[in-house]
Amino acid sequence: MWVLLGIAVVVAGFVLRLNPLLVILAAALTTGVTGGLGLVETVEAFGAAFNNNRYISIVWLVLPVIGLLERSGLQEQARILIGKVRGATTGRLLLGYFVARQVTAALGQTKLGGHPQMVRPLIAPMAEAASETRHGPLPDAVRFRIRAHSAAADNIALFFGEDIFIAIASILLIKGFLEQNGIIVQPLELSVWAIPTAIVALLIHGTRLVLLDRRIAAEVASATPTRSSSPTGGSATRDEDGAGEVRS
Repeated sequence: MWVLLGIAVVVAGFVLRLNPLLVILAAALTTGVTGGLGLVETVEAFGAAFNNNRYISIVWLVLPVIGLLERSGLQEQARILIGKVRGATTGRLLLGYFVARQVTAALGQTKLGGHPQMVRPLIAPMAEAASETRHGPLPDAVRFRIRAHSAAADNIALFFGEDIFIAIASILLIKGFLEQNGIIVQPLELSVWAIPTAIVALLIHGTRLVLLDRRIAAEVASATPTRSSSPTGGSATRDEDGAGEVRS
């Protein structure tokens, strides 16, 4: 039971809004020490895990490339491109990306999208540009909402689409867990039953994205300052000025 203290450390760290990296490190050390490992053995376990899974760090090589592309105007070009497409709206754009992301994830191509390599440099700027083309300058609240929906479209499409692919880690994890409890099931069966869930996710979130355009239009309209004219005050001023001119 003491090894579960690591979970308590994680919960407490995030509640106190501490540095996530330090929280995870402290939780791992707590779990290792309470599990009977010494401090040195726990650190050795960290090193062994990193060495066995070092191929995961390859994805970090993409970040400098994305940074150079953004510095060279990738986001600006994405905005210009979407501005030339007639009928493009934020909801339609994100719905199209959602479908593409879900289909590619179902085929096992989970690396074709993602926040750092696709959402931040391309999808979010294009979604903002689509609304700017229709409504003009956007309030910060609307701009942040569009960015949040761009990230959510990627997350939800990947989460419910990847389980359709039989060789994904989540399917193998479910299969192993069921086998440990005496339930024998093939990965293909799990993938088939993931299809209805993916379809429901598409229908629900697709509806949200379709309604997003209306919400953006309403928020932009409500944020636009209304210029109220006061004809009574204006006429009174003119009368006073006129009276002043007569008196002079």
